[in-house]
Amino acid sequence: MPATSPAPAHQERRRRRTNRFAAVAAGVVTVGALAAAGLPGSATAGEDHRKGGHWPGRYQDVQLLSFNDLHGNLEPPAGSSGRVTEQQADGTTKTIDAGGVEYLATHLREARKGEKYSVTAAGGDMVGASPLISGLFHDEPTIEALNKLDLDVTSVGNHEFDEGAKELGRLQNGGCHPKDGCYTDKKFKGADFPYLAANVLDEKTKKPILKPYWVWKKKDVKVGFIGVTLEGTPDIVSAEGVKGLSFKDEVETINKYAKELRKKGVKSIVALIHEGGFPASTSYNYDCDSPGAGDGISGPIVDIAKNVTPQVDALVTGHTHNAYVCSIDDPAGKPRMVTSAASFGRLYTDTTLTYDRRTGDIARTAVKSANRVVTRDVPKAPDMTQLISKWNTLAAPIGNRAIGYISGDIGNTGSESPLGDLIADAQLAHGKQLDPETDLALMNPGGVRAPLTYAAKAGEGDGVVTYAEGFTVQPFANTVNLQDFTGAQLIQVLKEQVTGPNAAAPKVLQVSSGLTYTLDLTKSGADRVVTDSVKLDGKAIDPAATYRVATNSFLAGGGDGFPTLGQGTNDVVGLDDLAALEQYLTANSSAGNPIAPPNADRITIVK
Repeated sequence: MPATSPAPAHQERRRRRTNRFAAVAAGVVTVGALAAAGLPGSATAGEDHRKGGHWPGRYQDVQLLSFNDLHGNLEPPAGSSGRVTEQQADGTTKTIDAGGVEYLATHLREARKGEKYSVTAAGGDMVGASPLISGLFHDEPTIEALNKLDLDVTSVGNHEFDEGAKELGRLQNGGCHPKDGCYTDKKFKGADFPYLAANVLDEKTKKPILKPYWVWKKKDVKVGFIGVTLEGTPDIVSAEGVKGLSFKDEVETINKYAKELRKKGVKSIVALIHEGGFPASTSYNYDCDSPGAGDGISGPIVDIAKNVTPQVDALVTGHTHNAYVCSIDDPAGKPRMVTSAASFGRLYTDTTLTYDRRTGDIARTAVKSANRVVTRDVPKAPDMTQLISKWNTLAAPIGNRAIGYISGDIGNTGSESPLGDLIADAQLAHGKQLDPETDLALMNPGGVRAPLTYAAKAGEGDGVVTYAEGFTVQPFANTVNLQDFTGAQLIQVLKEQVTGPNAAAPKVLQVSSGLTYTLDLTKSGADRVVTDSVKLDGKAIDPAATYRVATNSFLAGGGDGFPTLGQGTNDVVGLDDLAALEQYLTANSSAGNPIAPPNADRITIVK
C-alpha cells in the first residue's frame, strides 16, 4: 500500500501497545560485530527534555521484526522441521521445539509492547510448498494469518510464483479463486501488506509486476523497503509459473531503487532479499562474526551484500532456510547487518535500527540484531487458534484419510534421505505401471518438503500416514513423467548435481532402488561424480544404451539446474506425484505390516 494511504486497522492497534516484552529465555541474543558499537558521539536514542518541554531527540530506535520462508506452516511443523539447534556456553548444543503461528503471533505481539516505532517485514516465500491446511486453499489461510500477525511488508520469493503471476496478484488484491471459487461465505480480501517485486518485470511492459518499494512512516521517521527475489527464480519454478516474466539482477535492482528512494528524501533503507547464505554452524545463535578458519558465512548473499550500495542500511534475507545474524562489509568497507530467521516460523529476528533525525539516515554503528526462538511454552494466540480450527474443519474430510503406515520416522535431511529414497521408489513403481520398461527414478531434494513422523499428530494413531501429511511432503502437484535418455545423458545428469548452478551448493538427486554410485566431495566440479561407479542393478551404465527414467514434471522441464533432464524423448505423463506416493504406500503397507525407513545407502558419499 502507498506510504501516503490511511493507516490500516492493524497499525491503529499497534499504537495502543504499551508494556515492554521480557525476552524469552530460549531466545538467546545473537549479536554481530555491529552490536557492540554505541551511538555516534554522545547522543542517546529516544526523547529529549528541553526547558520543561518534551522534544524528540536526535536519535530514535526503530524496532524491525522480520522472518522469512514461512511456507504456509500455520501449525507447528513436524519432526526436525519444527526444531532449532541452540549452541550452549560449554560448546554443546541442544534442540528446541519451535514454530506455529499461534506461538509466532504471541511472540511478535509481546516483542512489540512498549515499542512506539516498530515495523514487521518478511523475506519472501510466505506461501507455496505449504501444508494441506493452507495449500489446499491456494494459501488464502496463510494470507489471513499474516494479516492478523500485522505483517507490514514482504518481498516476493520464488514460491510466490508456483501458481503464476495472476495468482500472486490475487493473493495481493483479493477475490475468489478463478477455478475453485470461494471457500467460505466471505470473499477473500487479499493481503493487508504490500508484496514487493522490484526485480520481477512483465516482459511486455518492462515494469515490475508489483510495487518495487514501500515506505514506512511514523511521525517524522521514514524507512524505505526494497523487495527482490533471487535472479535465478526461473531455474527453480515451473516454466508456467514464470511465463511472461523476467527476473533481473538483485544488486542492480536494489541499487537502482535505493537511488530513487533517496531522491524522494528517504535515506534509511532496508533491502528484503529472497536469497541467502550458508553459515558455518546450524545453531541459530552462532556468532557469525567470530574469527577462525571455516567460520562466518558463504553463499550467494555474501557477494550480493558486498555489492549492494552503502545507501542500504540492512539486509533481511531468506531462501536457504538458514539462521544467521552477520555483519558483511558494504562496497565502502563498512560493516552492515545481514539476517535470516531460518524457516517455517521457528525464529524471528529482532533488529534495532537507530534513526538519525538530523540526517534522516540510520546510524549504522548502533545497529544490533538477534534471532529469537518462537518457543511453544507461551500462550497460544486465540485468534490464530480460531483461524486454524476454521480451515482444518474445511480440510478434515480430505486430510484425515489414512494412505499408509510406517514403522518409524522417515527423515528428509542429508545428502541422500530415507524419504527421498522412498519417494523415488514410489515414482519408479508408478513409472512401471505406465511402462513396464521403466528403469529408474530421480527426485529433486527440494521437492521433499517435510519428514514423515511416526508419532500421531492429530489423533490418527502412531505410524499412520494421512493424506494431509503426504500433502505436506509433496505439495507441488507435479506429475510423474517418463522420458528416454542415453546412458551418457544419465551420467551427465548426475554431474549436473555438482556443476553449473549447482556447483556451489550441490543438489543431490534422490535415486530409486537399484541405482548406485559414488559422490566424492573431496574433488571438484564434475569429477565429484565417479563415473565408473554408476551402476543399475549392479551393472555399469552403458553410455550408448537407452534408459527409461521417471522424474517429476519440474525436473522433466530441466528445473533445479538439470538442463539435460529437459532433453528426454518419448514423454509419457502419469499421475501427480502425491497420488503416486499414496498408491505406493497403500500397496506396500498396512497397520500390521508398516513400511520401514529406507537405509539411504544408495549413494556412497566421500567427504
